[in-house]
Amino acid sequence: MVQHKGIVAERVECVVIGAGVVGLAIARAIAQQGREVFVLEAERAIGTATSSRSSEVIHAGIYYPAGSLKARLCVEGRQRLYSYCEQRQVAHRRIGKLIVATSEHEMPVLDRYRRLAIANGVLDLEPLNAAQIRGLEPQVRCVAGLLSPSTGIIDSHGLMQALQADLEAHGGTLVLGAPVQAGALGRSGIRLEVGGAAPSTVHAGLLVNAAGLGAQQVSHALAGLAPAAVPRRYLAKAHYFALMGRSPFRRLVYPVANSAGLGTHVTLDLAGNARFGPDVSWVEDIDYGFDERRRAQFADAIRLYYPELEESRLRPAYTGIRPKISGPDEPAADFCIRGPEQHDGCPYLALYGIESPGLTAALAIAAHVLPLLP
Repeated sequence: MVQHKGIVAERVECVVIGAGVVGLAIARAIAQQGREVFVLEAERAIGTATSSRSSEVIHAGIYYPAGSLKARLCVEGRQRLYSYCEQRQVAHRRIGKLIVATSEHEMPVLDRYRRLAIANGVLDLEPLNAAQIRGLEPQVRCVAGLLSPSTGIIDSHGLMQALQADLEAHGGTLVLGAPVQAGALGRSGIRLEVGGAAPSTVHAGLLVNAAGLGAQQVSHALAGLAPAAVPRRYLAKAHYFALMGRSPFRRLVYPVANSAGLGTHVTLDLAGNARFGPDVSWVEDIDYGFDERRRAQFADAIRLYYPELEESRLRPAYTGIRPKISGPDEPAADFCIRGPEQHDGCPYLALYGIESPGLTAALAIAAHVLPLLP
């Protein structure tokens, strides 16, 4: 029996920790199989961390190494997500994206993107010269670019609300304000100590850790799990600035990527407002404070492709933190999904490093996870 004011010490068939977009997608998929599933969320609302502090972009699947989980699940997830948004009337727009090279020495990067996209099954990229790009986006300065018509934007909160509604329609239960504080793994089940206003003990036949930024903390709190089984967490903080006034852009505009991410790009919300981000700074602790001193640095990066930017039009929007499992001097790591085989046969599955394109890939991640569950 599960109540919103606490969970009594009875056995639950399936528990999912984390009510971000990935946790909700996985819980929904489990519930649709007819299984009993409960979602434990530490906060008082769904999706308050990574899921609500992103660019809200539906990615095509261009940048990721061929054969990687990020590549495969992004492409599959994008297709699933567009279909789901149509079926559930989740607000979204397939507005397209320009990836631009602002100097000749960046041209090989565009060629690499084309080859990667083809290897990943993204076959609709269109090469454009500078004049063609000016025809589409007159304010963008570059030497060449690629048009990705499959890229879009989405209301991430609307998506999570739809996933929650599906979960509950299939008998699943969401419990808010229920942080998992300790527990123990066993081959026949997992015991969880849940805090909050009414501390409780839960015995789960199956546990999925989709806690995002908190995934490593949850795993380290489970007795019986070797520390070496948990990858190190790195925190990459991102700032986003909004552009005050009317946006000059009709599409997303991305410069070629840097070593830590996809560069300081232009995204649009569903109302057509523009924002720029993310930058990247490596931090030790989760802190969403905004550093306005970054405005000048943002302006310099943006003017590489939008030279007419007036710095005074930049206003603080929000920050986010990516749950990375690779550090600043390392190649970007793939999604890490470890199931019972990696946990000595215990009915435990943990997801680490589910950063971008996690929102795009959420439904595909859920489909990928299901066969791994006992």
